[in-house]
This record gives sequence, structure tokens and C-alpha cells, in this order.
Amino acid sequence: MNPLLSPTPLPLFDQIQPDHIEPALDILLLKAEGALGTVTAPDFPATWQGIAAELDVATEKLGVAWGAVSHLNAVADTPELRAAYNTCLPKVTEFWTRLGADERLYAKYKAIPTGSLNTEQRQAHKNALRNFVLGGADLQGAQRERFAAIQEQMAELSQRFSEHTLDATDAFSYYAALEELVGVPDDVVQSARNAAQAEGKEGYKLTLKMPCYLPVMQFAQSSALRATLYKAYVTRASDQAGADAQKFDNTETMRSILALRQEEAALLGYPDFGSLSVVTKMADSPAAVIQFLRDLAAKARPYGEQDVADLRAFAAEHLGLTDPQTWDWPYIGEKLKEARYSFSEQEVKQYFTLPKVLAGLFKIVETLFDVEITPDTAPVWNPNVSFYRLERVGPQGRTLVGQFYLDPTARNGKRGGAWMDDVRARWLRPDDGTLQTPVAHLVCNFADGVETNGVKAPALLSHSDVTTMFHEFGHGLHHLLTQVNEHDVSGISGVEWDAVELPSQFMENFCWEWSVLQHMTGHVETGAPLPRALFDKMLAAKNFQSGLQTLRQIEFSLFDMLLHTAHDPAQDFMPLLQSVRQEVAVLMPPTWSRTAHTFSHIFAGGYAAGYYSYKWAEVLSADAYAAFEETADAQGLPNLETGRKYRTAILEAGGSRPAMESFKAFRGREPSLDALLRHQGMSA
Repeated sequence: MNPLLSPTPLPLFDQIQPDHIEPALDILLLKAEGALGTVTAPDFPATWQGIAAELDVATEKLGVAWGAVSHLNAVADTPELRAAYNTCLPKVTEFWTRLGADERLYAKYKAIPTGSLNTEQRQAHKNALRNFVLGGADLQGAQRERFAAIQEQMAELSQRFSEHTLDATDAFSYYAALEELVGVPDDVVQSARNAAQAEGKEGYKLTLKMPCYLPVMQFAQSSALRATLYKAYVTRASDQAGADAQKFDNTETMRSILALRQEEAALLGYPDFGSLSVVTKMADSPAAVIQFLRDLAAKARPYGEQDVADLRAFAAEHLGLTDPQTWDWPYIGEKLKEARYSFSEQEVKQYFTLPKVLAGLFKIVETLFDVEITPDTAPVWNPNVSFYRLERVGPQGRTLVGQFYLDPTARNGKRGGAWMDDVRARWLRPDDGTLQTPVAHLVCNFADGVETNGVKAPALLSHSDVTTMFHEFGHGLHHLLTQVNEHDVSGISGVEWDAVELPSQFMENFCWEWSVLQHMTGHVETGAPLPRALFDKMLAAKNFQSGLQTLRQIEFSLFDMLLHTAHDPAQDFMPLLQSVRQEVAVLMPPTWSRTAHTFSHIFAGGYAAGYYSYKWAEVLSADAYAAFEETADAQGLPNLETGRKYRTAILEAGGSRPAMESFKAFRGREPSLDALLRHQGMSA
């Protein structure tokens, strides 16, 4: 049997082959099409449960199967899988676009008597009516056809952008000599040696994958080596890349995407894509977002300027660098941090082994949110992937809450970055009345453990990696701990995009609590826990360069929103990026830098005119975490009652009500900027 059509509750990831994809999708699309025909027939009653039992059941099966294919495309890319995915992408996009604009279905939803709906269903119904309008259901004739064509083109262009970014990253390698690697951490050097030997090559293979790229930029004494990697990294997928990599240039793809977004907004009656984007967000308008970003930039700028002054003075006095280049700043920053706080990232990394970090993360989650996390079994796509279950333990025994896959390490064919995605949502199924529990993917790109003489050491994480793990797990908890039974508003579904980062950024705060960290460290060789003195140094350095980092995020966010409101897609977007940098940045990159060309968040990741969400939600998450600071005990241990209140008000409520209502249910008031500025060392 085709594994994508199997009735098993979890995808058969170990069995799915490229030649399964199109036959399965064709069958599932046909069934979904049949269900759409059934519920839109004139004699089919307009009831919430009736439509859900027929149409939602069919489209969910399609969504789960396509989700499995899309996931494999992101984490186990091969030419054959990519070809199969791209063959089906237009068909799947066409169906969802047509479904979202179907006049007959829209009429059925409008005819549903809302008095018969519960609170969750009313919110889902309200969202559905809004989404029909945004999906083009009010458009007629040629406009409707053009809208559908735009959706298909944008899906293909986003996929092309993603492929170019991955291929350009994977295509680069530099085989360094040992003397070029002075200062680079031993585990990175050993991994580079192993990678070269695996190809039968001499030297040490360096790549643009983050577990290799970042340590080289931070620690390599050779400015020439840093320059080589930096130039390759910031010109990936652009017109500035080497001649052999020009085929991955994303310039025209980006222009086409921007033009199509502008056209889509115009068809729906909006002046620009930014105005269309905020309809489903907390922010009132693009102008409100731009004002928020500029206000925050003004507060952060003095701190950013001081950060740069400190770096320049240190580079001149201690490193003999009187004219530092862009590729020198990470190295200078690491050296300044070592000198100022007497520790290095490399020293800290020895205490954070992946198994220990997971154990500590699970412990805080279990304590605060009243669940147990245990290993589970499921078919997986790679030997490094593990699977877990969350359960509640009560007088009646154990109750399954949800399950998740964890894919922590980087490899070729796997998209860069870190993300959470859903496999299926919590849902009180309308077809058989059973409660479907949620399942999530948690994906990161950490360095794998180094193998020496046939023995593999555990993966070592930087503190930044640890924070990333907690961040993605926060998204996972939002998806898994929901108590909402309506799948369109359970977990992260239906949550405004600029509030969706609240639970993820909230979890990051625990990475700075001694009461949490002491349970999740053990030296890779001795097993000794992180010394308190070293933690105190880390804490003192917590806000090191926070001004610079804040301005960097604002630069990306402002560029994104202006790109989708104040930019003519027919024009080159580089001058806009340059003007944003002139306004916001305190360190200017070279004119040939093309970081926008791999800005996957906005060109292939759902954050278009929404990248500001990270900063917007940071205000919410910092203020939410302040409630834990206010109620912690003398040892700094979090108050369990506050944890329960946060769980019920934010995590369990999911998208069943507006995010501001959930926030106020937890905090008793609207959010304030004060906690964020204090957490980042930028309060007056």
C-alpha cells in the first residue's frame, strides 16, 4: 500500500519514496474535491458539524499527507524528491486556492446559524469568513482567475527561492590547510577533517552551514580565512556570487514575488501588501509597525553606538586592527567578550551536551506545565531523529497530551535554521467523535557529535543553540498543550502572526536562570556541572552587544515592511536596503553584501510584511516572563501557580480568542515595553 495513504496515525516517514507522492496526492485531491462537491450541493444543510464531518475530514487527510511530503522536502532533500514535490505543488496550491475562494462554500458558511456554535467554533467561523474574503471569494471573472494564478506562481517562486538558498549553501566548500585554522575550536577542526576525508580529499572541509561557519567567524585568527567564508556567505544566491554559482541567483525570483504580492493586494482592495498582511495580525496598520520599530531603534541606538565604540577601541588596542572589516567584527566581539568577562563560548560549550540539555529542558517543562515527557517510537526519516510523548498523570492514570519529533543536527539536503511545524492538530473529530491529539516537528541545525576512532561524542551546543532549542520547544508547547477541540483554532492555528512568537521567546528566558541551568549541564569529559562562577560571567555578559543585536533585528524588520509598502517592485530593492541601513545600522556591511537574497523568512517562510513579529512578540514575552520573576521564590525557582495560569491563559487557549485577550487573562493588563528594555539592559 502507498504509505501516504496508510490509515496509520503517524506518517510512515521511513517508507515514503518519491514515486509514492504523485499517485497518493492525486487520490487525496480527488477525495477532497468530492467532499467539496457534496457540502456545496444545494440540498446539503449549512451546519458547522455537517461541513466539518465531510469536508474538513477529507482536507485534513490531504493536509497531513502533503505536510509529510513538504517536511521531507525540507529535511531530506534529494533530486528525485524535489522533482516529485515540484510536480505536485501546482495541483495542491490550485486546490487550496480554489477552496478558499469557492463562492458556494462561502455561501454555506455565511448561512451557518452562529447561535448553534460554541465559543471555539464561533472564533473559527469568524476567521473562516475573513479568510474567504482574503482568499478572493468576493472576486469575479477575470479577477478571480488572476488571483488563483498568482497563488500558484507565488508557491512555485517561494519553492525556487528556497531551493536556490539551500543549493547555494550546499555548493560552497573551502578546503583549508591546518595552519589557516589556528584558533578554531577542536571539535570544528575535527569535523572539517572528517568531512574532507569522507570525500577522499586533503585538508579540512569548511562549509557555510552554521555549525561550521559561525565558529570560524568567531575564533579563526586568520582574517583572510574569515573574509573568504564571509564573502561566500553574504553573496549566496545572488548576482555577486562566483560565476559557477550564478545559477542560484534569487534576484529575479524576489522581484517576481514582490510584484505578485503587490498585485494580490490590489485585487483585494488594499493599497499594498503590508496593509493586507496586518489584517490577520495584532498590529493595526503598517504605519503602526513602522512607528513601533523606529521608536525601538531610537531607544536602542545609543547602546548600539557604544557597542561599536567599544569594539573599535578594543580592536585597535589589543588586536592591532585599526581599520576592521565586516568579517572581523564577530572575531573582535568574541575576543572582547573573553577579555571583559573572562570566558569564551567554547569554554561554555563543553558543558552543554545535547542529552543533558534535553533532560534539563524536559524537567522545567514537566515541572511548570504538569506533564511527563518520555521517549516514544515512530517511523523517522534519519537515524538522528527521536520521538517523544507528553502525558498527564492523574488519579485515573496517564492521558496522552501530544507527541513530537526532534531532528536536532545539520546535514546536507536539510534546510538551514530552526523551526516548529505541525504534523496534525488537536481535534475533536466530527466523523467519529474521537479526540485527536496533536503532533509536532521540532527541527534545529546543531553540529553533530564528532566521531574519533569510531567513537561518537555527544553533540555540543553553544548557549545560543540552547536558547534556540528552548525557543522552538516554546512553539511546540503552544501546539501540544492546547485544550481547544476545534482544529482551526487549536494550538498555533488562528493565532495572530505577531503573537505567535510569544510562547517561543518566553521559553528563552529560562536559559538564563541558574535554577534551570544547573540541571542541564555536564562537562563532556568529566560530567561536572557548569560552575556557578562561569554562569555568573555568562550572566554578566548576557546583554553584551544587545544594542547591536536589537538594531540588526530592526533593520531586517523595517526593510521587510518598507519593501511591502513603500517600494515599487519594478525597481531594484538594494537601494531601499541601503537606506534602511543608513537609518538604523551602526555597522555598515560592504555594498556587495546580499543578505536579502537568502532572507527565507519573508520570501519562503510566511513572514512577509511580518518579520517585525519577533520584536513585537518580544514585548509580550518579556512582560509575560516578568510575572514569573515577580512570583519566584528565594532560590529563583518559578512559582507553579504562575506556571499553571500561563498554561491555561496562553498555551491552552491557542487561537480560540484574540491574543490580546489571552495576554490580559494572564497579566491582568495590556503589555508594557519596560520588561523588554530591562531584560536587554537598555532601560534608563
